[in-house]
Amino acid sequence: MFADQLTKRNAARVLAVLAVAFAAGHLVQTLASRGDELTVAGADIARPVAIVPLAADPVVPPAVAAVVLPPPAPVTPNTVAATPVLPEPEILADPCPVTLDLMAQPGAILGLTLIAPCHPNARVVLRHAGLAIAVTTTANGALFLDLPGLARDGAVEVMLPDGKTVTAAVALSDLGQVRRFGVQWQADDAFQLHAFEQDAGLETHVSAQNRQSPPIGGLTAKGGYLMQLGDASADLPLLAEVYTFPADAAIAADVVVEAAVTPATCARELLAETLTSTGGAAFVTDLSLAMPECDAVGDFLVLNNLATDPKIAAAN
Repeated sequence: MFADQLTKRNAARVLAVLAVAFAAGHLVQTLASRGDELTVAGADIARPVAIVPLAADPVVPPAVAAVVLPPPAPVTPNTVAATPVLPEPEILADPCPVTLDLMAQPGAILGLTLIAPCHPNARVVLRHAGLAIAVTTTANGALFLDLPGLARDGAVEVMLPDGKTVTAAVALSDLGQVRRFGVQWQADDAFQLHAFEQDAGLETHVSAQNRQSPPIGGLTAKGGYLMQLGDASADLPLLAEVYTFPADAAIAADVVVEAAVTPATCARELLAETLTSTGGAAFVTDLSLAMPECDAVGDFLVLNNLATDPKIAAAN
């Protein structure tokens, strides 16, 4: 009996398998009859290629080992460090600008203009080719004067009270037309120039009391003239006298230097320098003079031929 039941159970199982196979075959035929692909809810479904029967027991997928990847290395962008842009330094305007202008005037004269607004009523020192004089600016810090040119380059330096210096130059193309001789001294070491000019038997005495005038327009003159330079009222005055006469050797002029015996000069040595300008070149020579005792106050010492052979010519 048990065997009959087992036989019936196996037969039923076979019939079930056949039914499933029949149903599956019927489904395949139905799909084939509808075409290669079916569209379901707007999506294309590919026709199955083969049907693989699955085992009744569940299939457990193999374990997948977890793979731990290292973190990505940081990527440094290939950039060049930008150079910092520094602000340009602020250039402050000079609150006290100083300007020095020169102009070449007829007769090899230097016309000088100094503007120094922060140096009103100030003592300034001017230097040119060995010449050195001290002058005083105006209440506005300005200075206007003429200098006798001694060198062709016409270079002038001005030293201000604070030690600052300004320079300028202007060429003196006509300097070769004149000859110049001068004497310069400091403070009480006073000297005076005298020129005795001969013209057609007449003698002209040029001095501080009769300075004559430069020729107008730079025209050649038969005689010469004297320029007194420097400010005697300035602190530690630097003074000079310069005589100018034509370069023509046919025009004769005897130039002498005098030194007065005064209470400020007696019984001591006076120091000075002589200045000679010939052919556009300047020469400076030291001059020292021993003054007589103070009982000779009122007398004068006269020095002749200083341009060639300085010596004391007479004592009056």
